[in-house]
Amino acid sequence: MLKEWLVHEASAEAEQFAREIGIAPVVGQILWRRGIRTRAAANDFLHPEEAPFHDPFLMADMEPAVDRILRAIAGREPIVVYGDYDVDGMTSTVILTKNIRALGGDVSYYIPNRFTEGYGINLPALEELHAAGCVLLVTVDCGIASVDPVAAMRGEMDIIVTDHHLPGAQLPPAHAVLNPHRTGCAYPEKELAGVGVAFKLCQALWRRHTQRSYEDDLDIVALGTVADLVPLVGENRKIVRHGLRVMTEGPCVGMRALIAAAGLEDKTINTGHVGFQLAPRLNAAGRLETARRGVELLSSELPAEAERIAEALNALNTERRDLEWEILTAARQELADFTPDMPAIVVAGEDWNAGVIGIVASRLVDIYYRPSIVLTRQDDVYKGSCRSIAGLHMYEALAACRDTLIQFGGHAMAAGLSLLPERLPEFRTAFSDYVRTHLTPADFMPKVEIMALVPPTDWTVPLIEELALMEPYGMGNPRPVFGARDIRPQSAAAIGGEGKHLRLELGSDAGRVAVLYWNHGDLAAVLAEESVDIAYIPNINEWQGVTSVQCTADSLRPAACELVFPERELLKRIYRRLHAMQSPTGAVPYELPALTCRLRSLEGHISQYTVARAMDIFHELGLLEPLPDGTWKLIPSRRKMELTEAPTYRRYKERKEDEGHVK
Repeated sequence: MLKEWLVHEASAEAEQFAREIGIAPVVGQILWRRGIRTRAAANDFLHPEEAPFHDPFLMADMEPAVDRILRAIAGREPIVVYGDYDVDGMTSTVILTKNIRALGGDVSYYIPNRFTEGYGINLPALEELHAAGCVLLVTVDCGIASVDPVAAMRGEMDIIVTDHHLPGAQLPPAHAVLNPHRTGCAYPEKELAGVGVAFKLCQALWRRHTQRSYEDDLDIVALGTVADLVPLVGENRKIVRHGLRVMTEGPCVGMRALIAAAGLEDKTINTGHVGFQLAPRLNAAGRLETARRGVELLSSELPAEAERIAEALNALNTERRDLEWEILTAARQELADFTPDMPAIVVAGEDWNAGVIGIVASRLVDIYYRPSIVLTRQDDVYKGSCRSIAGLHMYEALAACRDTLIQFGGHAMAAGLSLLPERLPEFRTAFSDYVRTHLTPADFMPKVEIMALVPPTDWTVPLIEELALMEPYGMGNPRPVFGARDIRPQSAAAIGGEGKHLRLELGSDAGRVAVLYWNHGDLAAVLAEESVDIAYIPNINEWQGVTSVQCTADSLRPAACELVFPERELLKRIYRRLHAMQSPTGAVPYELPALTCRLRSLEGHISQYTVARAMDIFHELGLLEPLPDGTWKLIPSRRKMELTEAPTYRRYKERKEDEGHVK
């Protein structure tokens, strides 16, 4: 899928700022663009390890929370930590349980089942815990919206709520509510994850109990912080910078086993490893079974036990990926008739795993770049997960369709819903109509922010090391992407198992740099003869003791010279070529890159962009059908067609007319 480039122009003020504080101009441009414009702010950002942690007692209700927990510890009152089934909830549960126990408390934990209990505090669980002897319950990463269950247990048990989600109009009537977002809370870091709030509670407990400065367990705190996608600025940045170092140099027993299971031993752990390899293995437990396995792993002090649990989570993660692929394949079969005019995606299946459909919705956004909703039928109700794109507020879109729904909730980019099966057609129409009226065609093209136009061959190892001061990357501090236009690779090769990945060699014999593009090995033959624009990330590669520059492509797009739209005569020629290629069953046995190379051998130079637009037009006219394996099947036509019946061609002609009027 092509991406629109949003290129930032260099600023003279930023260049001056970089000189004043003694950093590379490219780093100064990024800091300036991200609102960091003083020496003090730059030092805090580039060296977060030097700043102290904020005083935990600045958080509203910290005093009564600490007093009540320490009183329960002193009196040997049974304490239960009530967590959530995602990684933030698991890590929060682990550190609070561990530290209350270390302080001498009688503590256990409870995590609700995703499938039978759902998210947050539920009253039957509270009643069961009370009947089993719980006197004090402390929530982590949940509870801020649980006004009624907390109220129902008043006089039965004391409840302390620690959470980071936005409060509603009314706080739960708990003994204490720790949440930096609550009105009147003076705590300066508002964007802590749930595990960050639990960490501040642990800091306060240790300070009050023994005057100890608690900065332990940062590997676990960083894991939950990165996994929950909170902004990695301020105190979160300090937590993650410290925590990644601990993960690399001396993680806890369970974390070490998780790192080994992910194949990351002897690597310098970064946020990408956490977000895409470590966190998914823990999340698999909550998505398919119970999150208790994740808590057991991170709490384990026995290497053999930790290795056994980590391998079990590995197996669950493999099962999760298989389920995800199965559901995604079924969803894409439903979308076989997708055209650029389709404003939104709503797919539904019978008994699709409810713990996986959110991931599938995200995958559909990646593939089609449309607001996507995946529904699974459970008994007589459809339940769904929703993912949006920039420009569409998902919660507001669902609110506009509320008459067709049983319930819904969420925020701008993600949400959940439920509806009756008989209302599905009505909801699909209402949702699509809302998206169509609130987004423009330009909104359906994904964007990539280009921090600067820099040829990949201009990078040096020292410059990339200085750029690395911007780490850790994540929400609020995305990894900077750079761009280079009109690049003709010296060579293009498919590498890895079965030629899965693409390696481009750029530059000249005097200075070459490799660009890797994961999962796009099929483009090798095409790019051997095409010029491209490359959006990329510079990295340092170490191999057999040699350190060098190597880049990773975020995305490629045809250079301007390759953006040739197929007009009527070229479309006729391509269609005739397809007919000549087809098998007796009508199959055109080439995927897009191979088809481009085949047509190039017959027609002379033709870009993959041109071929792709031609195939889109033929599909929209009903002349061919895309097959699941990436090839096509020609469909005989019995009537004369107008090219303007194809949305892709019609929009092209309208754009050309508009350009003519402007001229």
